[in-house]
Amino acid sequence: MPIPVPSGVTVSITDQTVNVEGKLGKLQWTHRPEITSVVEGNEVIVERKEDTREGRALHGLTRSLINNMIIGVSQGYTKALEVYGVGYGVQLSGQTFTITCGKSHPEILSVPMGVEIDVQTPQARGDTDPAKFVVKGPDKQAVGEFAAKCRRCRPPEPYKGKGVRYADERVRRKVGKAFAGGG
Repeated sequence: MPIPVPSGVTVSITDQTVNVEGKLGKLQWTHRPEITSVVEGNEVIVERKEDTREGRALHGLTRSLINNMIIGVSQGYTKALEVYGVGYGVQLSGQTFTITCGKSHPEILSVPMGVEIDVQTPQARGDTDPAKFVVKGPDKQAVGEFAAKCRRCRPPEPYKGKGVRYADERVRRKVGKAFAGGG
């Protein structure tokens, strides 16, 4: 299945290296030698040399990765996250991102190149109004990896729902200990 190249995006392939350039940046990736890729008009065609199990798997993987690169430089990728908990919050200063999430020390993460963070609400207010931030960039893998790293600082817990979670994530809540009475 050919990959359509939208206007404003240029794709060049030399040997096995694919270079994609668009309004949001440049991405480069080298695929395996079992696969060939060619730019024809405004489409990229990916083909496999041999019809083996590994060749078929690499064919689909290569096609998906090149498609993700084209979408990334034209539209970009975003992951919205929320931080729930009293006193929890986030702060961005330069390439340093700090998450305060109820530990004895704040989690300090360095933002990788090509990834941008947009802090919408820096401080959580109560259990209903979370701190919100968005991780965005042209590289789908880098955006997803940094968002997962942020979530790993404190995954949401099931009793009060405190922690870092994706904006569309639903946390299954458990009922806490109940007073049995008696005595």
